[in-house]
Amino acid sequence: MPDSSTDLTLPESALKGVGSRPFGVYVHVPFCATRCGYCDFNTYTAGELDSGSSPQSWLEGLRRELELAARVLVVPPAAETVFVGGGTPSLLGADGLASVLDAVRDVFGLAPGAEVTTESNPESTSPEFFAGIREAGYTRVSLGMQSAAPHVLKILDRVHTPGRPGKAAAEARAAGFEHVNLDVIYGTPGERPDDLLATLDAVLAAGVDHVSAYALIVEEGTALARRVRRGELPAPDDDVLAADYEMIDAALSAAGLRWYEVSNWAASDAARCRHNLGYWRGDDWWGAGPGAHSHVGGVRWWNVKHPARYAALLAAGDSPAGGREVLTDDDQHLERIMLELRVAEGLPLDVLDEPGLAEARAAAAEGLLDPSALDTRGRAVLTDRGRLLADGVVRRLAG
Repeated sequence: MPDSSTDLTLPESALKGVGSRPFGVYVHVPFCATRCGYCDFNTYTAGELDSGSSPQSWLEGLRRELELAARVLVVPPAAETVFVGGGTPSLLGADGLASVLDAVRDVFGLAPGAEVTTESNPESTSPEFFAGIREAGYTRVSLGMQSAAPHVLKILDRVHTPGRPGKAAAEARAAGFEHVNLDVIYGTPGERPDDLLATLDAVLAAGVDHVSAYALIVEEGTALARRVRRGELPAPDDDVLAADYEMIDAALSAAGLRWYEVSNWAASDAARCRHNLGYWRGDDWWGAGPGAHSHVGGVRWWNVKHPARYAALLAAGDSPAGGREVLTDDDQHLERIMLELRVAEGLPLDVLDEPGLAEARAAAAEGLLDPSALDTRGRAVLTDRGRLLADGVVRRLAG
């Protein structure tokens, strides 16, 4: 249930399993060089921030929040995954990202074999940058590519040049990163099938072991939404999005990258993003930074959004939380269906009630769920067609 409380004291029921459940740390970097027209993330350009907001004040606030996290969790577990996102974390430079990881390491420690990821804009990276963050302890890099077509990048207001993401991926691999991801957006107005094919060719030529592909969503309040509303651009077409998805899946599968979540493909189990799998499996994570969300033992909360307010609260010794909710059993049941059905392993049937089981059998008969997985493994696993209609399948199984 929603709760206006900003007190981060957690109930005993949430604290009881801390350390026995997988635990990750997410760090939100709210800074960007420019604002992309489609983006509604909690990010700010230099011109949108006052003198009270800077990478230094943000980092000081981050350290204070992590220390607060250790007190709230009582016995803070070692981080099995760390994910630095944003925003544009690479704007901090290698030294700045090293300081971020040092702060996490000092408070929580890193579990043996921890996965440590940072997002990066290809334009703010270099061979020296990748070498520096690899030496600092990062094990994985996620690069924003979006498209290889200049006119598509222009519509998205992306500033990087076509070809740079592939070069950045090569630089990351040369610096010793085994795991490199490229992000792709499909369904942009004006994107032709040949444009998407060229993007996929560039992705595969980069030799990465992970690809994330997301359908363009026109978010209210963005520049793109205003252009669509004025009639300057058409809204994304559902049929085109479905055809694009099938094209992406076919190309990546043929190259040996298999889907493990509806929007994610990996070359091997080791290449899967363990941090994001933690979200889909309902694990514990602490989200630090302005606007970051956290979840521990069925309690979810989120921080205030503005970097100046975030830093000021922590400097005063207060919690940066802006609100929280305690998930009911029904909430957790719905979220488990919604999230676990998205992964390739699927959802255990024993999670479903009798009406949900009946819907699962009906969905299998309609080709939306794999009948053999239902019968032999006791799991609801989406078929290729089911992935296109995943949200509808969730609604049916949840009742």
